[in-house]
Amino acid sequence: MKNKVILVSSNQLGRGDQSLGENILETFFTVLKQKEELPVAVFCMNSGVLTMTEESFVSVHLQGLEEKGVNILACKTCADHYEAADRLVVGKISGMADFVDLASKYEVLTIS
Repeated sequence: MKNKVILVSSNQLGRGDQSLGENILETFFTVLKQKEELPVAVFCMNSGVLTMTEESFVSVHLQGLEEKGVNILACKTCADHYEAADRLVVGKISGMADFVDLASKYEVLTIS
């Protein structure tokens, strides 16, 4: 995952059952935070910003990644849309310009 940015565009991984998708996404981040090589950043947009709130079990794993130096970023427009900006327990509010800058420097892996 070195030199990569993970784009999280949903609060679940895959289509279908919501609960299953949330569990799969949590498993992805559980495994990711145990790796030696970590991504540069995780950028959350659309309903992906909900993973940064305490309502999502994913937030615990994002906190672990942040403690290891990974930038955890939320799209401001998306956080405002979902009224989640005040409920974030990890990361910081960012903008699309920051994502474009990251995408121009690093490979993007999209999780949706």
